[in-house]
Amino acid sequence: MVQGHALVLNVTYEPLGVVASLRALCLVIAAKAEVVEEDERPVLSVDHAFPRPLVVKLRYMVHVPYRHATALSRRAVFVRDDHTCQYCGRHADSIDHVLPRSRGGEHIWENVAAACRRCNTVKRDRTPDEAGMRLARPSQAPRHASWVSFCPGHVPEAWKPYLAPDTLAS
Repeated sequence: MVQGHALVLNVTYEPLGVVASLRALCLVIAAKAEVVEEDERPVLSVDHAFPRPLVVKLRYMVHVPYRHATALSRRAVFVRDDHTCQYCGRHADSIDHVLPRSRGGEHIWENVAAACRRCNTVKRDRTPDEAGMRLARPSQAPRHASWVSFCPGHVPEAWKPYLAPDTLAS
């Protein structure tokens, strides 16, 4: 079974998204894409050896009508905050709403932060000021292309030449 992810590029080498390696291999076999970067370990079938795609380029132009914001998810918050509690610096294992939802706080990027269970419990339904706590950095929405790092959990070295520098900054 093919494991991992592959970066999909438009015919113009613009990054479009991330797919499972198996999906990328299917695009290559169907002649819809070509392998640009491959893993050293091939994918073996009964009578063929296929390159394991890390980066594929579509053979046709895909028009992207607009850029949408990165979806807010627990995993994405941990990636944005480096799995670090934004109050004490320890390993984060929960998500805190800076302005608690019970007090009208929204579930948006600018109001969530990674927190350790201890800090989240101590803060409870208070603001950081009321709890005598301070955020290490303000919560903000990630840049438009940060979806790349949220998909596999990290950005593989083979992808970096095809991504804008602001995509790679944390």
